[in-house]
Amino acid sequence: MVPPPASAIKGHKSMNQISPERTLKQPVAPETDKVSKPVPDAALERHRRRTARWTGFGTALGLLVLVGIGTWTHIARSNGAEDALQTRQNAIPLVRVQKVTAITAPHQVDLAGSMQAFDAATLYARATGYVAVRNVDIGSKVKKGDVLAIIAAPDLDQQLARARAQLVQMQAAFAHAAAQRALAHVTNQRTSRLVQEGWDSRQQGDNDATTLSSQTAAMRVAQANIAAQLAQVNRLVELTGYEKVLAPFDGVITARNIDVGNLVTSDATSGTPMFAIAHNDVLRVQVYVPQAYFFGLNDGQDATITVPQLPGKVFHGRVARNAGALSSDTRTLLAEVDVNNADGALSPGLYGIVHLQEPRQNPVVTIPTQAVIFDQKGLSVAVFNDGKIELRHLDVDNDNGATLEIRNGLKDGDQVILSPPVDAKDGMKVRTS
Repeated sequence: MVPPPASAIKGHKSMNQISPERTLKQPVAPETDKVSKPVPDAALERHRRRTARWTGFGTALGLLVLVGIGTWTHIARSNGAEDALQTRQNAIPLVRVQKVTAITAPHQVDLAGSMQAFDAATLYARATGYVAVRNVDIGSKVKKGDVLAIIAAPDLDQQLARARAQLVQMQAAFAHAAAQRALAHVTNQRTSRLVQEGWDSRQQGDNDATTLSSQTAAMRVAQANIAAQLAQVNRLVELTGYEKVLAPFDGVITARNIDVGNLVTSDATSGTPMFAIAHNDVLRVQVYVPQAYFFGLNDGQDATITVPQLPGKVFHGRVARNAGALSSDTRTLLAEVDVNNADGALSPGLYGIVHLQEPRQNPVVTIPTQAVIFDQKGLSVAVFNDGKIELRHLDVDNDNGATLEIRNGLKDGDQVILSPPVDAKDGMKVRTS
């Protein structure tokens, strides 16, 4: 076994050679010292206050940080908005333009029209009596002179017979008066010679001359009575002729108000309407032309007519006549367009659209409504002129809904801006794509 080194032995010896007195003087901590002593109340209060101070300081510091962040964010946003506004103000808007051209072609005018028969009449009874025969009904096509109905009027027939008999009597009376006048004439001639020769008195001559004058007057009265009675007979003959109700022109029966056995009267105010007839081969289409188109309307110009219920069909006519004066209430002119209706495709009372091609008094420029600016000054348009906006007031000739026809304010070749900026003003810079 190897012995330990001397140094190790020496050190061991020194440790064992500690003084016992020093060892005894070293205090030994009791076991209770290892447990923490309770903190006094004053120290606990100081600890709480110190904690509260640090908590308040942290809260204030957090608030300051939040306020600073908010302030910085607001300033940054404000600066960004100002920069964006400045950028937008300094930016040149991009616009769309459309070139306009002047129009000199005729203007099509569309007007609502009402169709009427070229000839129409309501037939009244001119003879009082009962309907004996009825030959037609509504829808019957008739020719001029056709017998529509026959009225039995025995009273009228008797009046005619009596008037003719009276005429014969008056003619006989006239013959008698003529004979008396002839006799008086011969007697007067004989007496006048005798008076001249002295064979008869002048008194007798005067009596015969007066008799001749009286007979001459009586003959004239009889002649006048014959003329008056003849007129009465002719009147009754005319009235009995109305016992046959005749068609006044070619047409169609549009109404029938009587039947066989009905009593009809010929009173001028309360006469009985029997039939209504209309001539439909040619129709009159009545339209009311506004003042704006009055100066371009002329008799004889062509027109076309369409009916909404007959799509694809176009009827041709011409302006036949007009009233020559505008209505003071509506400022419109009544005009009639004649339309050939020999095929019967149209009927009186229909509603149609009359299309007229009227020459323009002055050229116009057509623009879309999206180019129009409406403000307190009225209607205007923004014109693109050398990179800038030029506002022009508009004088509208016609509004077609989607487009406007401009009389004054634009000229051929102008470039109007479509959907102009809301802040458009004269001199504002713009650019086109």
